[in-house]
Amino acid sequence: MRLWVLAAALLMAGCETASEPADSFGGAAAIAQGLQADRILIDKSERTLLLYSDGVVIARYGNIRFGASPKGHKRFEGDERTPEGRYTIDRRNPDSIAHLSLGISYPNAKDRAYAEEHGKSPGGNIFIHGQMNGWKGPALPYDWTDGCVAVSNSEMDELWQLVPMGTDVEIRP
Repeated sequence: MRLWVLAAALLMAGCETASEPADSFGGAAAIAQGLQADRILIDKSERTLLLYSDGVVIARYGNIRFGASPKGHKRFEGDERTPEGRYTIDRRNPDSIAHLSLGISYPNAKDRAYAEEHGKSPGGNIFIHGQMNGWKGPALPYDWTDGCVAVSNSEMDELWQLVPMGTDVEIRP
């Protein structure tokens, strides 16, 4: 029932609950409703991060940032690409060097096998995180990570509350 109340509130606020909402909206209403995400959809070409609960979009974050070389799937350590595919949130780091961070389970078996075939390391330590600690300005307006997904610190505060361990993550090209 709470999801339907949230969906109605978001629609009245001018936000859609379809797979691609028209406007960004944060997770404050979802937090107030006590909701938790069960799926994250990151669309690299649209630069969006959507949180779902029981098939309903409960928050949408736009203009997110990626690795400094954002096109294409991460293949090797140091390529500065953000992975594409299906993963899970596998760790939470409250003491991150970038505000807060949620770990993405990259590399998976397919990623490791590909890197091994080419005699390289697939890399790792891919996170959804805020801005680097000590950064006093707004969210950086360009792709700056080594392959992670970066959001503003206030967005990361919401994600921290809404995303539990084990949440499914899909990263699309």
